[in-house]
Amino acid sequence: MSRPIPRPSTVLNRIPGGRDGRRMLVVSIIDKTGTGLWASCTVLYFTYVSGLGLGQVGLLMTVSGGVGIAGAPLAGRLADRFPLVKIIVGAQLLRGAALLLLLTTDNLLLLTLYSALGALPDRAGSVLIKLYAARLAGPDRARYQAIQRTTVNIGWSIGGLGAAAALATGSTRAYGLLLLANVVTYLVIAALTLRCAEPPAPSRVAAASAEPGDPSGDPGDPAPTPPTSPWRDRTFLGYTATDAVLFLDDTILQVAVPLWIVHATTAPIGLAPLLLVLNTVLVVLFQVPLARFATTTRAARRLLVPLTALLFVGTLALAASAAGGTALAITALVVAVIALTFAEIIHATASWELSVALAPAHAQGSYLGVHGLAQSTQRFAGPLLVTGVMAAGALAWPLLGLGLVAAGAAQHRLIRDRLTKPSLSVPKVTVSEH
Repeated sequence: MSRPIPRPSTVLNRIPGGRDGRRMLVVSIIDKTGTGLWASCTVLYFTYVSGLGLGQVGLLMTVSGGVGIAGAPLAGRLADRFPLVKIIVGAQLLRGAALLLLLTTDNLLLLTLYSALGALPDRAGSVLIKLYAARLAGPDRARYQAIQRTTVNIGWSIGGLGAAAALATGSTRAYGLLLLANVVTYLVIAALTLRCAEPPAPSRVAAASAEPGDPSGDPGDPAPTPPTSPWRDRTFLGYTATDAVLFLDDTILQVAVPLWIVHATTAPIGLAPLLLVLNTVLVVLFQVPLARFATTTRAARRLLVPLTALLFVGTLALAASAAGGTALAITALVVAVIALTFAEIIHATASWELSVALAPAHAQGSYLGVHGLAQSTQRFAGPLLVTGVMAAGALAWPLLGLGLVAAGAAQHRLIRDRLTKPSLSVPKVTVSEH
């Protein structure tokens, strides 16, 4: 007998966070669709519309990326002091305004200033949405994050396809139209976000019980209380630093793999976009199913072992792809992308859970803002690191893999004592506001 097809209402009810959770998923997919439209042609816009040279474009992107690093901790600090929904809306509108300003000038200094202005709320956005989900979904946050990340990848794909179709016209007007289309998406998501309710503050949520088998269940053995400021919390800063290293899978996939195909292997250049499609498809298919392996902080910490193993396999496969022969190169590159993609999926799930679990409720925004530095810093410094690895030759890939394993092992040990406190993923009792 065939299984009955789930009714749409039943599927929607499985999404944590209720109506506001579903609405924020719509916000995410529209947001990333617009971002995909613009990100696909940003460098080309500065080249063909603004008339900047290669070095000038590189300078603009580096400076704006460096300034954007401050967006995550700034957003986290604001989120502990002001209504979260209003901050999210403000960030969305600021991103749109900064994009519109790009249309007003071809001056390098002003373009860099406006790009940096847009980079701040852009980097803040992921932290703010993560914080909203953590407060709204509560103990189901791991599943919600997985669903949200799936919608993000779908949005990126839609935006990328739309940009490809627009650029295929060969008209320079397409760049400006894609920019304006992204601005429109910011206005749409701002209106949708305003319809979302403010989630309960974390201080209003009390843990009902300790995780089964958790030593913290013994009141005579209390866990150490973290500092009130993440900048004074050495454990959290160490966790953020090691997480920045583990986020390198993103740069390896997006930057290193295409360049490695061209400069070090005999694989066809056309393989590069196909591998990125493979990455996106795997994330969409497996992000939600694999989220069940990180429903507690202990489980998330255990995921660091397979995570680092997959990262090491991925770097070994990249080294093997340069050994010679087209068939070997293609096979090794496919293996590398599969291993790195599953590492990306596992790390996204584990990092989400651990960063929230390590943050005290009274300073959750500030802590998650500092953790946002991990991904921002990696995006800024990662390309320089992986291009250095490529310049050193194929044998440098396994050495980078060993470095990633060491970072994972250090993180696994570093957070052990902190995670003896009750998991934030246990069932919650929410204190009513009424």
